[in-house]
Amino acid sequence: MKKLSLIFLLTLVFADYVAKAQNIVNFKDSKIFYMGRTSVRDTSAELSWTAAAIIVNFNGTAVKATLNDEKGLNYYNVVVDDKVVQVIKLKQGKNEYVLAAGLPAGEHKLELFKRTEYDWGRTWFYGFNIDGKLLAPPTYKHRIEYYGDSITCGMADEDTSGKDRGDNDYENGYASYANVAARYFNVDMHCISKSGIGIVISWFDYVMPNIYDKIYAHGDEKWDFSTYTPEIVVVNLFQNDSWLTKAKDNEQFKKQFGSTPPTPEFIISHYQAFIKNIRAKYPKAKIVCALGSMDATKEGSPWPGYIEKAVAGLNDKGVYTHFFAFKNTPGHPSVAEQKAMGEDLIAYIKTTFKW
Repeated sequence: MKKLSLIFLLTLVFADYVAKAQNIVNFKDSKIFYMGRTSVRDTSAELSWTAAAIIVNFNGTAVKATLNDEKGLNYYNVVVDDKVVQVIKLKQGKNEYVLAAGLPAGEHKLELFKRTEYDWGRTWFYGFNIDGKLLAPPTYKHRIEYYGDSITCGMADEDTSGKDRGDNDYENGYASYANVAARYFNVDMHCISKSGIGIVISWFDYVMPNIYDKIYAHGDEKWDFSTYTPEIVVVNLFQNDSWLTKAKDNEQFKKQFGSTPPTPEFIISHYQAFIKNIRAKYPKAKIVCALGSMDATKEGSPWPGYIEKAVAGLNDKGVYTHFFAFKNTPGHPSVAEQKAMGEDLIAYIKTTFKW
């Protein structure tokens, strides 16, 4: 009889363990916080942009996630209690991933952060398997939206070889200046960025004004701007324009301009048009027209001047300029240089907007 009672007790304990370990949380659960321009659809949540993230507070010791990656090229940071605990490269197709295990019993915060940009593929999220239970979602003090290029994406920031490789293996959007500043201010952040993109010309056949308002850059569906209203918008573009508007042999130059480089007036007017588009979406936001820290801001560069003239011509007191100093090193900003940019932006926001 005692043996049967012990077996019954062990069965109950095991059943309770299994129940905890198999706490399946659907992607539509209201306790899940989606950061970035993510799209919650009928069957999954879609992540494509750099810095898109899934964030939860929970009481438990382990979390798994079911994800479907389009190309098997995306990397994600797993952040537990504000520390990066692992970096995972997703496999193509639908798979379950262990995000955290063996945590001390109690309350934790977990963030699954997309560190690679949209051309490495989309990811669809179906839900979590948690050993405990979800708690109320995290809250954020501020909102910032970024529009940028490879600098904002964090392209090649982890390439310490000096080769400035633009592969997915070396791109970490979490280390980007944009995220350094966002974490400092406890920001709910959106990051619309793409390596190689410009305002008048890119290394490919579209520019930021063509995609800034899309849910997914290569799709047709428009983003609903009423669902997220930032206090500050930071636009850090023109680095690629600064190269390509004088690259007469470049295919995109020939398509856009033939054999004659665009005039400063043409460049300035197109920049103004883009800022006006942003202003139309966010009538009350502070818009920071930034540039740097690559050679578009080196001494003698005309590009900061183009931005200053564009902003002056807008006659909008809510539009500002801020230029990151030329880093004076080859290639894209390293993790350390991104950190310095982030600290620069933090100081600027503190001084200008009193955060």
